[in-house]
Amino acid sequence: MVNVSIVSYLNTAPFLYGLKHSGKININDFNISLDIPAVCAQKLINGEADIGLIPSAVLPLLPTYTIIGKTCIGAVGKVDSVMLLSNVPIEKIDRILLDYQSRTSVKLCQILAANYWKINPQFENASPNYIAEINNNTAGIVIGDRVFDVKSQFKYAYDLAEEWYNFKKLPFVFACWTSIHPINDEVIVQLEDALQFGINHLKETIIETIPKYPLHYPVENYLTQRISYNLDEAKLKGLETFLSLLGTFNKELK
Repeated sequence: MVNVSIVSYLNTAPFLYGLKHSGKININDFNISLDIPAVCAQKLINGEADIGLIPSAVLPLLPTYTIIGKTCIGAVGKVDSVMLLSNVPIEKIDRILLDYQSRTSVKLCQILAANYWKINPQFENASPNYIAEINNNTAGIVIGDRVFDVKSQFKYAYDLAEEWYNFKKLPFVFACWTSIHPINDEVIVQLEDALQFGINHLKETIIETIPKYPLHYPVENYLTQRISYNLDEAKLKGLETFLSLLGTFNKELK
């Protein structure tokens, strides 16, 4: 049995569709769990998952790792689901609450603050109900499907993938399929074929997915225009650049 941990957000709908409908895998050979990004990473580290859709910022924390296949959760410009929300413009923010669900979004925001926006806010780990605390000069990182529910409540919404693209003119990779132990080649081929099937059948994915979400969720536009699933050379370059900046940033904190 191969244990696979997948992020439980709208953006993984094509992957789940492929795993369910492709016929490329024996679903009985795979134990698939749906988790928030932080849990995906922890399961891989703890040995509870053999393969995980792992947040990019976690990669340097792994003792060793292999990126599997040619799919990812990425964006070229706007992503719409990873936001810094605020009621004041970026230059007036003096406190940022950090979403507890994803290390990558937190690190991306900190890197942008130091290197692109040139601001020096106080960063604080957020409580589960932190969105209610976003007010005055306090901003907050909000990721995933929750963004579609709360974005309209705030005067300013900074899309972190778009800000990254403006900064580096590169795509951003939020998460990639990763293992820390050798995985049977046949398993990798089966998984990759199933994931690609989902990406190649976005229309069918959207038809199946829309009824599961509120009417105000932009399911079709989000899956076809915002999330970019192919882990191509440009995204690998973006990932390499992010990890390099992350290493420098972490050293400066010590």
